[in-house]
Amino acid sequence: MSKAFFISLGCAKNLVDSEYILGLIKEEGYDITDDPLDAEIAIVNTCAFIRGAVEESTDTILDLASLRDKGHLRYILVVGCFVQRYGRKLLREIPEVDGWLGTGQISRVPELLRAKAGETPIIFIDRPHFLADHRAPRVQTTPFYSAYLKIAEGCSHQCSYCIVPSLRGPFRSRTVDSLFIEAKKMVERGVKEINLVAQDTSSYGHDLDPPCRLEDLLEKLLTISALKWLRILYAHPYHLTERLLELIDSEEVLCPYLDLPIQHVNPDILRAMGRPSGSESIPRLIERIRGRSRKIALRTTVMIGFPGETEERFTELCDFTREAQFDRLGVFPFSPERGTRAARLKDGIPQEVVKSRIEEIMEIQAENSRGLNKELVGKTVPVIVEGLHPETDLLLSGRTSTMAPDVDGQVLINKGSAMVGEIVPVQITEAHTYDLVGTIQRGV
Repeated sequence: MSKAFFISLGCAKNLVDSEYILGLIKEEGYDITDDPLDAEIAIVNTCAFIRGAVEESTDTILDLASLRDKGHLRYILVVGCFVQRYGRKLLREIPEVDGWLGTGQISRVPELLRAKAGETPIIFIDRPHFLADHRAPRVQTTPFYSAYLKIAEGCSHQCSYCIVPSLRGPFRSRTVDSLFIEAKKMVERGVKEINLVAQDTSSYGHDLDPPCRLEDLLEKLLTISALKWLRILYAHPYHLTERLLELIDSEEVLCPYLDLPIQHVNPDILRAMGRPSGSESIPRLIERIRGRSRKIALRTTVMIGFPGETEERFTELCDFTREAQFDRLGVFPFSPERGTRAARLKDGIPQEVVKSRIEEIMEIQAENSRGLNKELVGKTVPVIVEGLHPETDLLLSGRTSTMAPDVDGQVLINKGSAMVGEIVPVQITEAHTYDLVGTIQRGV
């Protein structure tokens, strides 16, 4: 049987696309191998959101082309955002690739697999329209107990720094029924934790006929009896409703966790970013979330070095970060991406200043995180066990319900035993900057 080697780059949303592609590959009769030297074809699902992602995609493709030059691969196929962004010019610039598919053409993977290597390279690219449903073949690549459920595709926001709408098309939601069927199948095969993803999960359903809300979807998914944790990722801060907060307050299966990328706090910077203004300020929003009876962990991301970010405006962001006490904080530098309005703005910030500012705000977050983690010492919390720690067989590692996969910290378990995928009570005994240490408490 022919073998395929697959590489997935980029975010969790891209990973879901990769799982659909893997499903199509397997339907074509290919085995999946993790060794490119053992494969006939190689497929890369690319990212092109910022310059660094473009460079990673390019390097990955050229590495595979080098292997092909040595006689190890028959066929190279490149899919996704990189193709959607650069289009037909790739045929000229990277002639070693046999087939190219844009983000809206994922369903045509079988068509390219049936083509013969050595012929004229094929490219399928058009306005993005792909939207998978529960009938699409899919190979889960995450651990058996945890999965991502992409509830919508594309984005209709017009943030001045972002090229996602041009790469992924307008926002379009899957139906509640389709998502329920897929989620139920996940749980039936052993998934305990489902993480909802989209470019903006809080915009879910407004484009459906009749329209609905994210809360409607959550209420339907909460009827799946064996589901243990349901987490919301990538929610826009200005679409947060009281009904959603009430659901998190009242439903234990809903993880007390919100991922709300704020990008900045200064009104002038937010206006230049094209971030839609809500009826309340970000500080007031955080206050409203913190006022709930159930403590909700907050994750956010901020952008440093956006044009016009004066020292005063950066200090405003630092002061807010100290005050808001985010449980998790991701920081990334402004990248002037060609084709965006922000790339044409003046008052750019020197890179050495951006780097220094990133270090400063991460120091603030480290202090915040240490303090918040220390508050957990002595408490017993549910932890999903992910297996042995990669650096030692003497420790298990896992996550609390307030830690998302891959992007947040972990709990190191130094006493007690548990099966992978089991959710167990763990008493926290030590707190570090981003990680916790604890012991399993059976019978609690």
